[in-house]
Parts: sequence; structure tokens; C-alpha cells
Amino acid sequence: MKPAEPRAAAASPELLQIGRRPEHPAHPAGGHPADDPGHLTILYRGPLSSCDYDCAYCPFAKRRDSPERLRADRAALERFTGWVAGRGHPVSVLFTPWGEGLVRSWYRRAMVELSHLPHVRRVAIQTNFSCRPDWLAEADLGTLALWVTYHPSQVTYERFMDRCRDLVGRGVRFSVGIVGLPEHLDHARRLRAGLPDGVYLWVNAAEGHLYTDAEAAVWTAIDPLFPYSRTPHRSAGRPCRTGDSVISVDGDGTVRRCHFVPAVLGNLYDGTFRRRARPCPLAVCDCHIGYVHLEPTGLYDVFAGGVLERIPSIL
Repeated sequence: MKPAEPRAAAASPELLQIGRRPEHPAHPAGGHPADDPGHLTILYRGPLSSCDYDCAYCPFAKRRDSPERLRADRAALERFTGWVAGRGHPVSVLFTPWGEGLVRSWYRRAMVELSHLPHVRRVAIQTNFSCRPDWLAEADLGTLALWVTYHPSQVTYERFMDRCRDLVGRGVRFSVGIVGLPEHLDHARRLRAGLPDGVYLWVNAAEGHLYTDAEAAVWTAIDPLFPYSRTPHRSAGRPCRTGDSVISVDGDGTVRRCHFVPAVLGNLYDGTFRRRARPCPLAVCDCHIGYVHLEPTGLYDVFAGGVLERIPSIL
């Protein structure tokens, strides 16, 4: 975790009001899941812990899961999608695997199946999108979205841009991101120049890296929302949607408020979980999939209609 320092000032109104992006209209379900008391957002992470990439900063780089673990992951995901299919209230799902999910057929199938369910408002996944894109033809692209990360050491710029152009051509909602390491700066600039204006390029502050104001300004020129990622957000005792309208679920159905608080709130499958608003118990929150739900950040307004896929409504 990055050292706890005061959070950088939010991006200025001028940076956030550059213009509304017609390429990514708000999802018909609305911009604020919290506005509907019956809606539940689930961050799902099963047993999968392997990846086809070899990034130096990732603990799961080139890790191989055993056949037994892969079978367990597949069974857990199928159980989860079955639960979602049988739910009577609106649901949104973000898959956040420890590794790369879309190289596995069961994640592609789950994305397609969930996208067609009338009560699923959004289904998204964090991915390097190294997989072939053909499966997207079967999905409902009004519901499916992708959170795509560019890893310059693992894929050529040309190949990655070809995939992005394919997604644009298919009409897929997606954001693209990169880790804000010094060696990634030129790659990020080239990527921003090559992507269509309607595709948001986000920059994640590198784990443990402290940015000077000058360094932060360089990254903010690429991603106007980088100030939200630059330093951890103070969160202790502050209202957060996790545990109530947003939960984390693992392969066994164990429910926690988010991926970063280990306390168990019950189980999704046995009926022991009960939604309840709870202030954050941690001192700070330094990961986007956590602090985006922290109410004082105001990020549900910034990402209205695109919270799970990290697509802002204005930029």
C-alpha cells in the first residue's frame, strides 16, 4: 500500500468539463446504482490466479494454475452466474480476477450470458484483452463493457492498437489504462495520441511511488483524473457504498464489503449476508475499485453511467 498522505486535490472543474462524450452515452439503467435501493453491484474474484503476461510489478505474472484450480474456478464462476441469473432485482458485476480471465472460455461465456439477462445493468471485467475478440459478437453490447490495461513490456503498440480499433469498430464500451511508471510515460503519450478522443485513457499511480507536483502534472496532462489516483484517500469512518449497494464476493460465495477489508459479512448462497451501510474501517483507500465507492470522493458523479468500466461521463 502506498504511504498514507493527504490526497491530492481533485482535478479542476475546467479539466472535468471539457465536454460530454457522445460515444459513451449513459447506460439506460442510470448513472447512480445507489439511486435504486434494490440494485446490487458485485465485485467477483474467483480462485483463478494465473496470467499469460509477465509484468515485473505483478505477483501473478506467468503464473500457472493447476488443472484442479482451473476446474474449481470454472465451477465457482458457473455457480455465481447461476445465482445472478436467478436474482429478482437489478445487478451489476465487475470481474476482478487475480490474473487474466478472458483467456479462459468460461469467463467469456459468463460475460456473454450475463449481458443478455434483463436485470443485469452492467457486466464488466478487468483484462489485458490478449484474447481473440470474436466472442463479443454474441454479447449484448448495451450491457457488456471492458476495463483494458496496456502493458508495454508484453504487447507491441501496433498489436494493442489493432485490438482497440476492433473494439471501437464493434461498438464495445471500454476504457484503456496504464500504470504510471516513469518508463511508461512515452508509451502513455503515444497511446493517448493514437486512441480516439472518445476512449478514456486512465493512469494508475504506481504502487509505492511518490509523485512530485511536476511529475503529477505530466501524468495529469494525459489523464485529467490522475489526481484521484496520485495519493491514498483518507477513508476511516467515512461513508462508503461497500457493504450495502456494493459488495465483494469470492469463489465460495463469501461476502466482504470490498477486496481490501477481510471481515466476512456472510455468504451469498446461504442467505447469511444482509446489506447494511457501514463507514470504512481502514485508514486509507488507495485502489480505484475501492475509493470510487467512497462517497466523499464524488466519483459516482464523475463516472455516472460508467463506474464499473471506469468510463467518466465528462472529460
